Amino acid sequence: MGTLKFALALVVVGALSACNMSRDSERALAGAVGGAVVADVLDGNVAAGAAVGAAAGALCDDAGVCN
Repeated sequence: MGTLKFALALVVVGALSACNMSRDSERALAGAVGGAVVADVLDGNVAAGAAVGAAAGALCDDAGVCN
């Protein structure tokens, strides 16, 4: 359970830090790094975590999350 809380904290901090970036490519890179780290901590597929994180980072402003 402690690992899950740690991973959730990493996701929240990563998402908030990516909001200060102005370009989609910058947010995608931050999301990819965050997703890969979280996947590694949870013993998941790092490549899949990076892909999901990159997509979330690139699209967060389009969804109205990062304004």
